[in-house]
Amino acid sequence: MPTSRPRLCAGSLAALLTVAAVCAGDAIARVFPFGPHTRSVNDLGNQFVPFHARLWDLLHGNADGGLLLNWSSGYGTSFLPDLGTYLTSPFALLVGVFPRDRIDLAVYVVTVLKMASAAALMTLFLLTVRGGRWWAAGTLGASYALCGWSIAEASYNPMWLDGLVALPLLCLVAEWARTGRHRIAGPLLVAVVWAANFYTAYMATLGAALVLAVRFFTERDDRRAVVRGLVRAVCTVGVGIGLSAPVLLPVYLGTKHAYPGWDRAFAPAAWPDVLARLLPATYSFFTPALFLGTGTLLLLCALAFQRSVPGRERWTWVGLVAGVALSLQWEPTHLLWHAFATPNGSPYRQTFVLAGLVVIAAWVSVSYGRPERRALIGGGAVLVLLAAGAGLSDLVTGWTYPLFGVGLVAAVCALVLVGRGRRLAALAAVLLIGAQAGQAAASTAYFDRERLNRLDDYAPWGERQRTQAAVVAGADGWPGYRTDPGREQTTANDPLLVGGQGGQYYSSHTPAVLTRTMRALGGGWTSNGRAVQSLDNPVTDAVFSVGARVRGPRDPHQGANLPDDRPVTVSRAATPPLVTVRGPGGPVPYGRSPFRNQEQLLGSRVYTVPTTVLKAADGGAVADKGAYDYRVGRGTYTLSAACPAGTEAYLWSPDMFGWARLGEGPEVEFKGQLPARRAAMHHLGRVGTAGSVRVTLTPVRAGTVPHQAVGCLDRARLDSAVAGLKRTGASAVHVTGHGVRAELPPGTTGTVVLAAPRIAGWSCQGRPADSYLGLVATPAPARGGSVDCTFRPPGLRAGAAAGAGALVVLVLGGVALAYRRRRGAETGPHGPDRAPQEAGAPEPVNA
Repeated sequence: MPTSRPRLCAGSLAALLTVAAVCAGDAIARVFPFGPHTRSVNDLGNQFVPFHARLWDLLHGNADGGLLLNWSSGYGTSFLPDLGTYLTSPFALLVGVFPRDRIDLAVYVVTVLKMASAAALMTLFLLTVRGGRWWAAGTLGASYALCGWSIAEASYNPMWLDGLVALPLLCLVAEWARTGRHRIAGPLLVAVVWAANFYTAYMATLGAALVLAVRFFTERDDRRAVVRGLVRAVCTVGVGIGLSAPVLLPVYLGTKHAYPGWDRAFAPAAWPDVLARLLPATYSFFTPALFLGTGTLLLLCALAFQRSVPGRERWTWVGLVAGVALSLQWEPTHLLWHAFATPNGSPYRQTFVLAGLVVIAAWVSVSYGRPERRALIGGGAVLVLLAAGAGLSDLVTGWTYPLFGVGLVAAVCALVLVGRGRRLAALAAVLLIGAQAGQAAASTAYFDRERLNRLDDYAPWGERQRTQAAVVAGADGWPGYRTDPGREQTTANDPLLVGGQGGQYYSSHTPAVLTRTMRALGGGWTSNGRAVQSLDNPVTDAVFSVGARVRGPRDPHQGANLPDDRPVTVSRAATPPLVTVRGPGGPVPYGRSPFRNQEQLLGSRVYTVPTTVLKAADGGAVADKGAYDYRVGRGTYTLSAACPAGTEAYLWSPDMFGWARLGEGPEVEFKGQLPARRAAMHHLGRVGTAGSVRVTLTPVRAGTVPHQAVGCLDRARLDSAVAGLKRTGASAVHVTGHGVRAELPPGTTGTVVLAAPRIAGWSCQGRPADSYLGLVATPAPARGGSVDCTFRPPGLRAGAAAGAGALVVLVLGGVALAYRRRRGAETGPHGPDRAPQEAGAPEPVNA
């Protein structure tokens, strides 16, 4: 049988087995697209699906902005870092062939295809390392793609799956470097995986380097061959990373300009919990998901006792797996794996590398023939001891040991039967494949249900999103004014999902200047400041040129929300243009009161901020927490103040989790719990003719209420301020995917202000833009006329230069290689330039 045919069969088996197991598990759990339960948990629904919707818009020419600027989110943010973090995988482009209202299905298909590709590539690498039975290689390749890390964690973080694909691909590239093959393809593949997701590509590169070191050691290459191979490997990786620099550097610098978010110290998991995660149907967010299938683990454990495997190879692979497993639990190596920064969230994101090493070691074991009786007994005993140690963990469920036991029996029977005739070999293949598929499908279903029980979740595209999108599209007037899709959000990235140009934004690259500016103006957030919410306030709407605002009911998918039968409506307001002009002299810096901060940014006094008195339900005084806040607990309080009759009362209480009501008006919900959650300023109602403001507060958790919690807005003053800004603002505004051009009235003086956060990368009139209380600003031209402001993400120019340099090196290398080959052909097969056969060439693949 030709060598290529068993490789094709093995890769196809791995891919099909992976797809079948994942889809079967999802169908058992009845999650989307096989049932009524959503799969959009956590950041999948909040970030990744909306960002893929943004990619769909870009591919179809419907996006506000381009590759450099995203005008939809955060009042204008840098998009290239988000693109490089979430969307530069080649697989992501497939969303463009789906209808936009099937974006959830598109992301699911991309996710499963990434897993299938990882399985096929790992299978190909296994058969490159050593020949062996194709069905065994295919099963082990599938076990890698179906590891616990993949189906429990990366399945709802689809950009991590690029790392799952990258590890076997980079191992192949390392093997090519060792043997001197594919010297042009190698750097190109490195560039692809680093551009797709540099974070997991970094971990995969470390893993591939370890595999290469073992290959050098076990293949006993001579010293000169090792040096040449190392030089080729380093050059391949260096040129490949250089080619990815136009994406890589902006992504890296984007993280440097982002709001810090969570900050957690590393704490190693308890060893019984680590052992439990080796077994099927166990779940925990803060432990390494090392499940691979009992057959794979049995082969690994048997390797230490298998005499048919050369001692050097046997103990090197076993030692490597043990060393990497220990490195997951030690803080210095933990930091090394994560680029010297403990991640926000799951602390074991490198687990897929260990899973890949286990699979490779298992293949080394079976590729030398089925383990003999001594190896099976010894390996089985070790595996049973590990499973027994997991019994001390609370993570073990009622399904864990039955699934483990069935898998162990099936794996042992398969290894006993293999090699005893074709019929028994076929039965062995069925047992091994069936056990792997069954355990993986059952674990997938278990993980699906556990995620829904433990994590926040979001509904897939449905009637609510269709209605929002239609209303936003009908109200859209960009760039004449912005349309905000609404305060009652469906996800943390509604502008990307349903359209519009709001302040809402959630990303790993949420700019610190955006978060701090919106905090100063009374905005709310979740995710410790990384998820900035829309602020429904007429003053900030005027400042940011929000001329249409969608208002609708609370999301019924969120069980904590009360029933809400309000219709979806659009409120409109006259607003200044996107570019306005302020008088000479700099503004006063932001202070503590968001009401006064809004006035500073608007340029006019529009609020009355009265003295407040807070009393408990029994009429008693409330203790202060520091000089600026009242301390409150669970209960009922009355906040009293006096404001001009007819003004509109707003409440600012960012640390309160509970309800507020003005007089007999409707209750307004606050969800603050600093620093993780910050409640936005809310409109309470109109002040009566007596000028009395009595607000009933009902917190359900301990928190604080500011002394200056109430602000009363005078609409007439606001209308006057808006009219002044319109009169002196730009007469025309032209917006592109990389900047803004504004035509100013003749004789304009003062400071030109663009209603967009002053993130790094903005320049106006050929010089770095100024900051006007967090917004882009520049002095008005001396002779009036027009103002041009352009945006270039930090790192783009340097990255482009590095990429161009790497491309030149690659081209010159390709020319030199072609010249050497031509010279070799001219000198003939027996000439001095003929290269010797490379060491370590793959052995024939057995059927």
